[in-house]
Amino acid sequence: MDLGIIGQAAGLFAVTNIDDILILALFFAQGTGHPGSTRRIVLGQYLGFAAILAVAVAAAFGATFLPESAIPYLGLLPLALGLKAAWQGWKDHRDGAVDEEAEQSKEGGPGPLEVAAVTFANGGDNIGVYVPVFATAGVGGMTVYAAVFLVLVAVWCFVGRFFATRPVVAKALARWGHILLPLVLIAIGLLILIEGGAFGL
Repeated sequence: MDLGIIGQAAGLFAVTNIDDILILALFFAQGTGHPGSTRRIVLGQYLGFAAILAVAVAAAFGATFLPESAIPYLGLLPLALGLKAAWQGWKDHRDGAVDEEAEQSKEGGPGPLEVAAVTFANGGDNIGVYVPVFATAGVGGMTVYAAVFLVLVAVWCFVGRFFATRPVVAKALARWGHILLPLVLIAIGLLILIEGGAFGL
């Protein structure tokens, strides 16, 4: 196996997904105290990234399931989720504190599909970077890229969870996470829409 391709794949993944660590840390913080939340977040991250890989591989073989003009509109996903999270946070604040023990015992935190949607939308612009690389790498090289990417998704999840569980970070996220998560999601959504020129922006 060519170590050069493995190194290139690792570098490409890191450069195109560095912002995912912050989003993952916020998701893990949101899931704190909810049984099974780590499993749901990791599953969602894998689902979202597998969808990105599937679209990029298909496009490298000449099939376009997702026209380039549609990619900017993926920004609507994190925007909608951010607005939903902001509304939920405001409603919880307005209704006052709920019984914390009851809240922690129920299944909570972000669901796999929510995480997958944000991962896919945030990585939509990565597809444009991956396609030419995959197309020139051939089937063998593409397989190596895909394998390295999927291993690094686990590393990213570990790093995101690590940051979310550091006492200083955890304390800050526990205090501000309910504000930060909607803000980050809304900002990502708007950025994708504006940079892509969606709706003539």
